[in-house]
Amino acid sequence: MNILVSCANGSGTSLMMMKSVQKAFKQLNIPISKIEHTSLAEGKSNARSYDMVFTPMNFVDMFDEAKAKGVMIIGVKNVMSDKEIMQHVREETDLVK
Repeated sequence: MNILVSCANGSGTSLMMMKSVQKAFKQLNIPISKIEHTSLAEGKSNARSYDMVFTPMNFVDMFDEAKAKGVMIIGVKNVMSDKEIMQHVREETDLVK
């Protein structure tokens, strides 16, 4: 699973969210091959190279092009909540059986 975490500037929020994603995926026993955090501008242009993108809810629409290409885009309200991320993965993917 190749994951991109993207926020406005690609520093604080995306780094915290990346840690939450790693924690959630570890608890769900889903392996991550590659995970990176980046700004929205860079994320939009690189999103097609990933299986899944996590971003704050207000930026989800910016990834419509990647979504159309089959990339799963997941919007998160609380970027520090591994529980919310686990819930999204359970509800929006078929990764958890």
